[in-house]
Amino acid sequence: MTGLFLRNLTLSHFRSHHRAELKLDGRPVAIFGPNGAGKTNILEAISMLSPGRGLRRAKADEMVRKPEALGWKISAELQSLHLLHEVETWFEPGSTRQLRIDGKAAPQVALGRIARILWLVPIMDRLWSEGADGRRRFLDRIAMSFEPAHADVVLSYEKAMRERNRLLKDQVRDAHWYGALEGQMARAGSQVHAYRQEALSQLAFAQARAETAFPTADLVLTHPEDAFPESVVALQEAFAASRSRDMAAGRTLIGPHRADLVATYVAKNMLARDCSTGEQKALLISLILANARALASEFGAAPILLLDEVAAHLDKARREALYDEICSLGAQAFMTGTGPELFAALGDKAAWVEVSDQDGNSKIEIGGPQ
Repeated sequence: MTGLFLRNLTLSHFRSHHRAELKLDGRPVAIFGPNGAGKTNILEAISMLSPGRGLRRAKADEMVRKPEALGWKISAELQSLHLLHEVETWFEPGSTRQLRIDGKAAPQVALGRIARILWLVPIMDRLWSEGADGRRRFLDRIAMSFEPAHADVVLSYEKAMRERNRLLKDQVRDAHWYGALEGQMARAGSQVHAYRQEALSQLAFAQARAETAFPTADLVLTHPEDAFPESVVALQEAFAASRSRDMAAGRTLIGPHRADLVATYVAKNMLARDCSTGEQKALLISLILANARALASEFGAAPILLLDEVAAHLDKARREALYDEICSLGAQAFMTGTGPELFAALGDKAAWVEVSDQDGNSKIEIGGPQ
């Protein structure tokens, strides 16, 4: 069997799970149980099989099971197209997160080359109504799903910008100190912008080709300045020209770190931030599905989807439409909910996992209502 899915997942001392093991076959996975039982912790563990800090953006030491505080480990067998990979990532107190792929130490960016993992979690429901930083992270996750190198480019830009901001706060005026940093920022920043724009093009193309029950969103990347200086030379010149203004502010005021993602509900010609909560949720689901469709074409297999409490605010028709699209994609989607009735339409098209709490320890039982 080919495709992209987890065959086996083992958690050790991760959050509420002392030890848990899931053996899977590529079908969507319906995870149900009461609030606080440890359902989202399973999704978070899977998100750690992609570059970055996972779906909660937590520090490694925050994921350690209490009170033992021994560290944690996540092991997985990942089917990626025609290859089977063994992936292990772990954390020990006093150290940093480690990663091995097929028995060899690897950087996190290597995860993005063998797998594509997308997620939608309840905190993202406020994406369109809160600050631009959350929308940038959302777009950067999408861009990284298409081009894993995007993560390193963003880090390179941010590192150079922090150094430049330190010079600005210290009121350093020597142009030579700024030149090298601004050159690095311009090279990385221009590439960040290009990756983001390519991701938006991919989403637009995927939405235009799809027949879906979810609304289409028009996405535009905006900046405080009228037009983003896209070339490396133009961006470096813009940084140099902005030094005096930036020095007065004590921080860099132009660049890709100031970008914002603006979404419009196409059918209503209404900005997402002005839509109802239900409409905003539907737009998010639509974008995740569009991202998945685009990746299925580009990568050769649908990504793994992590959908936390996704069915809670959808009516029966929308839930069934979502499940139909997931199955049509052939995606291994891990979906959580408080009760099995939320996933009834899936029947035997899904694997069923019940999670319960026993004195602060999460217990997993495979199999459930079919």
